[in-house]
Amino acid sequence: MMRAPLLALTLFAAAAAAQDHKPLRPATAEERAARAAVTIADYRYDDLLWENDRIAYRIYGRALEAAEPPSSSGIDAWGKRVRWPYMDRQLRTGDQHADHGEGLDFYNVGTGRGVGGLGIWYDNKLWTSRNYVRPEILSAGPEVADFKVDYDPWPVDTVRTVRETRRFTLPAGTSFTRMVSTIGSDDDAELVVGIGISKRPTGGGQPGEVTRDAAASRLSWWGPADGDKGRMAAAVIVDPAAFAGFAEDADNILILVRVRPGRPFVYYAGAAWDRGGDFATHGWWQAYVDRQRPDFRPPPDFRPPGAGP
Repeated sequence: MMRAPLLALTLFAAAAAAQDHKPLRPATAEERAARAAVTIADYRYDDLLWENDRIAYRIYGRALEAAEPPSSSGIDAWGKRVRWPYMDRQLRTGDQHADHGEGLDFYNVGTGRGVGGLGIWYDNKLWTSRNYVRPEILSAGPEVADFKVDYDPWPVDTVRTVRETRRFTLPAGTSFTRMVSTIGSDDDAELVVGIGISKRPTGGGQPGEVTRDAAASRLSWWGPADGDKGRMAAAVIVDPAAFAGFAEDADNILILVRVRPGRPFVYYAGAAWDRGGDFATHGWWQAYVDRQRPDFRPPPDFRPPGAGP
């Protein structure tokens, strides 16, 4: 039985936490007209939020590493049921994990790659960066979310050091963010990059259903039911010309690609929520993934920061 002082302390903490929560502010007419958005939440450790009319994503700033360890450079996904931006308003409630009517965040990235985070696959291990730095927003909407960030140098065992610049582009009408990644290295030798989907981000640690399609170079996941929150889904699509197989570690299922340092490569990462109105079943999600015809050509005008004119 809980002792009275401990019970009182617990009730006080719960009441204090509840006081920190705010109602979800309704979207304005201007906000409802937008179909994409990018926001840097400087009030919440620089969470970088981007979304369109189908789905919502988040990556984490360096400040979160100290505030909420373990934080990772994986990609978070939020379920949404509205066609206008809601992430910033949801995060400002202080209770983004609850459904306030427009969606919620119940996907747990943890130390995994989330939905399409990457690392260097070496010696059967994934070597990953710390959280993003130096964001640059290229388009904050209303029809496309487009930005780029850096990931500061990190070690790959003792054999090399790498760094990354990545551009994220999410236009309206799709569940897939287009990624253009450039990996720098102190060694010019070819790399194998592992792009991951977290193994058990929902459903109390239960595994989901995984589909590996080597012929089309695609990896997809349909999550388990998570109580009344529903299910999340995820997929990664890579260039068949660079495809190097599948792998996994304790946290992630992975699709592998061969990469040359300094040369941009393109991949696509997508997610869905079965309560969002677009993909109510595993079959619907998988059919959508199979229908994708991605463009793997890097944008001709893309240059990593510091590359010169």
